[in-house]
Amino acid sequence: MINLLKIRDAVALNGRTDARSLSHQFSAPLPMVEAMLKQLVIMGKLEEVDTSSCLSGGCKQCPETQKCDTKAYQIAVKK
Repeated sequence: MINLLKIRDAVALNGRTDARSLSHQFSAPLPMVEAMLKQLVIMGKLEEVDTSSCLSGGCKQCPETQKCDTKAYQIAVKK
C-alpha cells in the first residue's frame, strides 16, 4: 500500500519528479498520488518546482512556445 513516506522517499531518490511518474512507479491512481503530493507540500516536506520553461528538455509533450502545465516536486529546502 502506498503512503506519504513512500511518496516522499521516492521524490528524494529521484531528486525531482511529477505525479504521473510516481503514479506509474507505485501503480497507484493519479488522483491519489496528486492528493498525497499536495498533503506533503502542506506539511512542508515537499515543494513545487517551477516548470514554466522547458529549457531542461524534460518536457517532450509540449512545443517550446507553450508553457508546460506539469507540476514537478522536490524535497523542501529548509530556510
